[in-house]
Amino acid sequence: MNTLKNANKSTPSMVYQAGYLEGYRYGGCQAILERIPPQIFGKKNIRVLYIPQGFDAIDQGVSEALQQLASECIIATPDKMLETAIRSRPDVVLVMNGLHVFPADHPDHISKIRQLGIKTAVWFADDPYFTDDTVELSAAYDVVFTHEQDCISFYKEVGCSQVYYLPLAISPAMFAPIRTTREQQFDICFIGSAFWNRVELFDQLAPFLLDKRVIIAGGHWDRLKHYDQLSRFIRSGWVPVPETVAYYNGSRIVINLHRPTTAGSDNRNGKGISGSSINPRTYEISACGTLQITDVRSDLLRHYRPGYDIETFHGASDLRSKIDYYLQHEEERRAIAWRSLWTTRQYHTFAHRVNELLEIVS
Repeated sequence: MNTLKNANKSTPSMVYQAGYLEGYRYGGCQAILERIPPQIFGKKNIRVLYIPQGFDAIDQGVSEALQQLASECIIATPDKMLETAIRSRPDVVLVMNGLHVFPADHPDHISKIRQLGIKTAVWFADDPYFTDDTVELSAAYDVVFTHEQDCISFYKEVGCSQVYYLPLAISPAMFAPIRTTREQQFDICFIGSAFWNRVELFDQLAPFLLDKRVIIAGGHWDRLKHYDQLSRFIRSGWVPVPETVAYYNGSRIVINLHRPTTAGSDNRNGKGISGSSINPRTYEISACGTLQITDVRSDLLRHYRPGYDIETFHGASDLRSKIDYYLQHEEERRAIAWRSLWTTRQYHTFAHRVNELLEIVS
C-alpha cells in the first residue's frame, strides 16, 4: 500500500476538503437507508442444508438469508455434504455453484442424497464462464438456478427439467456505506482480475488517468502494455471483502467491466454462450452508495436505470467523457450514487433472492 500512498499525495487543504465531502456523502447514505421500509418476508417451513462455495461475498449473504427465512439452516463444507445430509435429513440441499472447491466426485454424493428422498438444488454463480463443467454437474440436481439469463435454454436443452433464472445480490451486512479515511479515497476505482478486455480498456485510459487519484486492484495487471505508467496505482492480488468495501465507499467513481465470455485461457465456455446478465459486482458497488459506471449488458435494465441510479459506457472514449463529467458535477454524481443505494437495498438483497428460491423448492 505504500506505493499507493506515494502515488496519491495530498496537501492539508485537500485532506480537509476530502474529509468534509466524505462526511456529507456518508450522512446522505444514512438518510437514504433510514427511508427504506423494512423488508418483511414470511418464514418458510423448510429445513435447508447449505453447501457454500468458499466465496464470502456470496456465501455470507445466502447463509444470512437462509437463517432468516428457513425454519432451519444447516451449513456444511463440500467434503462433508453427504454425511451431513444423512445425519440431519434436511428437506433440501442447496449447493452454491459446485465449482472450484468441490470434490470431483460430488455429483455421486448428490445422487446418494437424492436416493434418500431429499430434494437437491444448485445455484450456478459463474455462468457462462465454466459451462463446460456445469453442463455435467447440472444433471445431478433436481433443480437448477443460474444467475445468467442466457444459460436457461442451455440447461433445458441438456435435459434439466427445472431451471430458473435467479440473479445474485448483496448482503447488507457486508456491502454498505461506511466511513473511509483519506488513504481509502480515490477519484477512480476498479477492482477485479485483469481479463484481456479490461487490460485493453485501461491501456487506452492510461494517459487520462495519470493526473488523477486512482486505484486498480486485483490479479494479473502486469499484462498491461502501460504497466510502467500505471503501476503506482495498482494494488496486486486478491482484495478481501472489507478492503473492497472501503475502496468502493471511498471512491467518487467505480468502474465495472464484465469479463469476456469467449472460450480461452480465462474461461471454460466451449459453447460460446453469451452473457446478458450483470455480475455480482454491479450490486456490490451500488450497495456502497457510490457512482458506478458500467459496460452494458442487456439484463441491466431489469435491475437499474442508466442515468438515474447507475451510469453506463460504450468504449474508452465514452468512459473518459463520463468520468470527466461526473468528476466536475459533484451533485449529479452523488444523486445517482444515493439512488443506486436505494434501489439495491430495496430490491437486490439475498433475502429477496432466497425468498424466491425457497418458494420454488418448497
